Amino acid sequence: TAILCSMCKEKHYSRRQMKIYINSINEDWIIDRLIKEWNKFNFPQQKYILGKKDLIWIIAPWTWKKIPRYFLKSNKVLCTIHHIDEDKFNHEQENEFKARDKYVDHYHTISNKTYHQLKQITKKPITEIPWWVNQNIWFDINDKQYIYDKFRLPEDKYLIGSFQRDTEGYDLKSPKLSKGPDRLIDNIMEIKAIKNNVLVVLAGRRRQYVIEKLKNYNIEFKYFEMLNFSELNELYNVLNLYVVSSRYEGGPQSIVECAASRTPIVSTDVGIASQILSNESIYSDNILDAKPNLDYAEKMISNLKIPNGFLKFNKLLKEINEN
Repeated sequence: TAILCSMCKEKHYSRRQMKIYINSINEDWIIDRLIKEWNKFNFPQQKYILGKKDLIWIIAPWTWKKIPRYFLKSNKVLCTIHHIDEDKFNHEQENEFKARDKYVDHYHTISNKTYHQLKQITKKPITEIPWWVNQNIWFDINDKQYIYDKFRLPEDKYLIGSFQRDTEGYDLKSPKLSKGPDRLIDNIMEIKAIKNNVLVVLAGRRRQYVIEKLKNYNIEFKYFEMLNFSELNELYNVLNLYVVSSRYEGGPQSIVECAASRTPIVSTDVGIASQILSNESIYSDNILDAKPNLDYAEKMISNLKIPNGFLKFNKLLKEINEN
C-alpha cells in the first residue's frame, strides 16, 4: 500500500512546513474518493519518502499494519475511526485496537455517537468532524425527465432508494446486520401497505440479501450495480424516499448526499443522522412516523461544502503538528 502525502501550503502553518501522509487503501470505497477530493481541492498530492517529524493520517484504520512501526513511532499519528459495531467488537478486535492505540496521538471521528463510543476505550484525545460534501457531485437537478427516461424508471411509481451494501462479503448471502437490511425490508413492506405503487431502486455492490428478500415478497425493484457519481446523483434526484435503516454507522455519507441533492430521506438514529436531519426525519420502530425535511437537511450541511468543509480538518492537523 502506497503512503500518499499532501503537503500543506506554508501560509496555513507558521512554525514549519508539514507533510501529511494519508494511507491509501485502493478499495473503491468512499475513503478513496475523499482522498482524491482532499488532494484536488485542499492540498495538491505529492509522493514522498516517509521520514521523521511528519504527520501520518491513518484514514483507514484497518490498514495501519502496512505502515512500518518505525515511522509510526517517529511521527505524529492521527487515526480516523469511522464507526464501532458493538455487536462485532469482540476480544480479537479489542486487542487489535489496543495494539494500534499505542501509536496513535489523536483520533478523529465523523459523528458524535462514534466519539462517545471511542471515549470508552481510549484515553487519547478525540475530535469529531464530519466529512466534507462535494457540491460539484451532489446537487439538485431541476429537469428530471431525462433521468426517468435514462434509467427506464416509471414516473407513476413511488421510488424508494437504498445505495449501500447490505450483504456480508464472506458468503454473499448473509445480511450485514449493522446496515439493517432486515429492517429495510420491513420498512418497505410497511410503506407498501399504504402505497401500492412502490418500486425499490438499489445501487452498489453486495445487495444479494435485499434482492433475494424483494423477490420473495414480490416487490418490484431495479438494480444498478455499478454507477459513476454523476449517475448516482441522478438517481438520488428522482427518489420519493431514501431510507437509512442501519443499526451502526459512521456516516453514512448517503445522509449528506441526500441533503445536498435535496432528496427526501428518513433514517434511524445512527451516525450523523441526528446532526444533519430534523427530529421528524428520524425513526425507531415505525418508519411511517418519519417525515423528510429537505430544507432543514440542506441548511445543516451548508458549512460542510467544499472548501469550508476542509477548515476544521486543517485546524486539527495544525494543532496536532504543533503540539
